[in-house]
Amino acid sequence: MFEFKILKRSKKSRARLGVITTPHGEIETPAFIPVATRATVRTLSSDEVGQVGSPALICNTFHLHITPGEKIVKKAGSIHTFMNWDKPLMTDSGGFQVFSFGFGTDHGMSKVLKEERKKTVVLGTQPQKIKITEDGVHFKSPLDGRPLFLGPKESVAIQEMLGADIAFAFDECPSPLADKEYMQKSLLKTHRWAKECLKIRKSKQALFGIVQGGAFKELREESARLIGALPFEGFGIGGEFGYDKKSLKRIVGIVTDILPENKPRHVLGIGHPEDFSIIAQAGGDTFDCIVPTQYARRGTAFTSKGKLDLNKRDLLLDQKPIDPNCKCDVCKNYSRSYVSHLLRAHELTGMKLASYHNLFFFNNLANELQRNIKNDEL
Repeated sequence: MFEFKILKRSKKSRARLGVITTPHGEIETPAFIPVATRATVRTLSSDEVGQVGSPALICNTFHLHITPGEKIVKKAGSIHTFMNWDKPLMTDSGGFQVFSFGFGTDHGMSKVLKEERKKTVVLGTQPQKIKITEDGVHFKSPLDGRPLFLGPKESVAIQEMLGADIAFAFDECPSPLADKEYMQKSLLKTHRWAKECLKIRKSKQALFGIVQGGAFKELREESARLIGALPFEGFGIGGEFGYDKKSLKRIVGIVTDILPENKPRHVLGIGHPEDFSIIAQAGGDTFDCIVPTQYARRGTAFTSKGKLDLNKRDLLLDQKPIDPNCKCDVCKNYSRSYVSHLLRAHELTGMKLASYHNLFFFNNLANELQRNIKNDEL
């Protein structure tokens, strides 16, 4: 069973309150979806991820295919049973790895640009370590170098064996340095692959189509119209969103204005705290990001007063909680001094405590979004 119900629409923006119903429970939207790349949120157990209020998780198809392999997961019953998670789960398509192992690796960059850069990925260009074809993408395993091929058929088959509630159509996530001609050709593949994914799917999983087009308005509109007209249960908005927050809001808004209103929209790979209200105001319902746990492992905590560098030596004398305004178990029971000591000593428990706090903070921030929409404040 998959259903999306809109509970309230904002009169001030494109924001809306909603509920996504899946076989493993409901996701109240807008919602932040933590990333569980290899069927785990690093340093935390599934129980702990649930304790901090995470409504759902998104796992990585490409990495789970490499290890342990979808057949092993299926033998366990499903990805839910395998990782002991009884709430909703998403699996991405592997399309982001087309960028991350391709032009992302070549240029040493993420899909989020901090400043405008010259478009250097032109039509006919291939990444150095993978090969993008009309049928799919040839990779080499980052574990042992063996050749791997991923296309629409392979991506759907893997995701069906993993058994998450929501799967995504296979796409090419283009580089933010791709010029318009490259992006146009890339869109043709993504659109064709989307249709193939719908044609070959066999399970009752919800399948989301992905809108691409980079920062090009007309290409985003074209992609939203085509993908939005296909019988997907929901939609992902992928790729780059420009190099500033205004561009993020503009591009997501362009897409949500075209996509069917009665289906959920997931913004892929975006979710710094300052992005939450922007995504919601632009019409996004769910969004995922690695930031809370990645930053935590490096010693950065998110607080009501901004980011806090827990690696700083002077925090060893600070007996306050990470965030005095936070009600998570870490802030109730541990001091900045203790967590800082653990992180400076490279103890895994320090990373665990910081990750727990950050995820609680992000989920609470999403709850605030819901309250603001309900109270006509967003």
